Amino acid sequence: MTPAPGRTVLPLDGHVHSEWSWDAVAGDMEATCARAVELGLPAVAFTEHVDHTRWLVSEGQLDERARGERREGTFAPGPLAVESYLAAVERCRERFPGLTVLSGVELGEPHWHADAVARVLASGPLDRVLGSLHSLPEGAYAAEPPELFRRRDADAVVHAYLAELAVMVAQTQTFEVLAHVDYPLRHWPAAAGPFEVHRFEDAFRHALRTLADSGRVLEVNTKGPMLPEVVRWWREEGGRVVTFGSDAHAPAGLGLRLAEAVAMAEAHGFRPGRHPYDRWTLPG
Repeated sequence: MTPAPGRTVLPLDGHVHSEWSWDAVAGDMEATCARAVELGLPAVAFTEHVDHTRWLVSEGQLDERARGERREGTFAPGPLAVESYLAAVERCRERFPGLTVLSGVELGEPHWHADAVARVLASGPLDRVLGSLHSLPEGAYAAEPPELFRRRDADAVVHAYLAELAVMVAQTQTFEVLAHVDYPLRHWPAAAGPFEVHRFEDAFRHALRTLADSGRVLEVNTKGPMLPEVVRWWREEGGRVVTFGSDAHAPAGLGLRLAEAVAMAEAHGFRPGRHPYDRWTLPG
């Protein structure tokens, strides 16, 4: 595909949620596909949540419409109905023949739930498998960053998160793309002052080096701060491939800041493949 003068060819949005994800309360797969066509996206990957961790949650932290089991200040997300989800993907492929519609999952803490993850991955054909760390152990359960920042020093949360990311990468091969390496920064507390990424350079580099050594892929997630330093460190630590994902949970979020992410990846030497839905790699 050759772009029109002055127009950026957008890549695959490789991290998208629909109504099949437990927390996508405004998700709509067909409306998201229609939005992709409107935006001129070549492809979209519906990477629905697969989470088996029970989290501590404070009152008001979680949308009441989220699907899952609430019990005594904790929450366990509801399961993904894989067969029904894949049937919905097929319907969208038929309805939008000019759009490449990929199936997929986003595995939360897959190194903690090997047997449950294996059952999901064996339940149907999946084009994309993301790995995510959404939480850290906290007492008898676990907690996501908003809750962690209420309980711990902010710097300590980020260091612990990046250390656990490296552990996750080392302990499981179930995913091919690491999603939102900067996940805690979406919730960085204002009381902690401005976030300074260089204070965490060693921790980021360790996680990125572990991922690069495994031969896997880093996602540039456009929902977070999109730090160019992280892309540069990824390349310097041996990373050769990136993907892009808006992490949209509703049709309106599809493609968010993808053009900005593409420009950042290009500035660090990454280039598209032959097709717009290919991953971006370093030449040579």
